[in-house]
Amino acid sequence: MLLYNSAVSGNCYKVRLLLAHLGQPYEIREVSVVDRSNRPDLLGGLNPGLRVPTLVLDDGRALGESGAILWYFGEGSRFVPDDRYERAQVLQWMFFEQYDHEPAIAVVRFLVAYSDKPFDEALVESRRKAGYRALDAMERHLEGREWLVGDSLTLADIALYAYTHVAHEGGFDLSPYPAIGAWLARVGSEPGHVAIDA
Repeated sequence: MLLYNSAVSGNCYKVRLLLAHLGQPYEIREVSVVDRSNRPDLLGGLNPGLRVPTLVLDDGRALGESGAILWYFGEGSRFVPDDRYERAQVLQWMFFEQYDHEPAIAVVRFLVAYSDKPFDEALVESRRKAGYRALDAMERHLEGREWLVGDSLTLADIALYAYTHVAHEGGFDLSPYPAIGAWLARVGSEPGHVAIDA
C-alpha cells in the first residue's frame, strides 16, 4: 500500500496511527501541505479532492478522506464496536471532528505554525473561538468517562486525538480541560501508539 502523506497533517496522522495499531505495513510518499502546485498531476487520478491522505491499496484502488480510510481499516477491528448504537456514536464523533473540530483547530494550527503566507487575524480569532467551543463539547462529554465511546479506544478517539494533541501549536490552551488532558494521556499510552512525528 502507498500512503500519500504529509508529516504535519493531523488527517494523515490519524491514518498512520490506526495502521500502527493494526500492524499494517505501508509505504509513504510525502506531499507538501504548503505547495499544492503538483496536486493535479500527483493525485488527480486518485482523489477528486486532491487532498492527503490518499491511500492506494495493493490492488491499485485509491481511497481518500481520512474518515473513509479509518473506517475501511477499522471495520471488523477492535476500534469499531460490535454494538450498532455505539458504532453510530463513533461516526457521530468522527463527523463532529470533521465539521466542528478540524475546521477550527487544524486551520488555526496551520495558519499560525505552518503557513508561509500572511493570514487574517480576524479569521484566526473566529476559528479559535470555534475551536474552544469544540473543546468545550469534548470536555463535557469526557468528564467521568475514559473514552469517547464505550470502554476502549475507538476510531472516534483516534480521529479526535490527531489535532487535539497538537492544538497548542495553534495557540490553544488546554490547561482548563482536565478531562481532555487525561484522555490525551490515555490515548498516548495505548500499546501500538506512535507519535505524529514518528
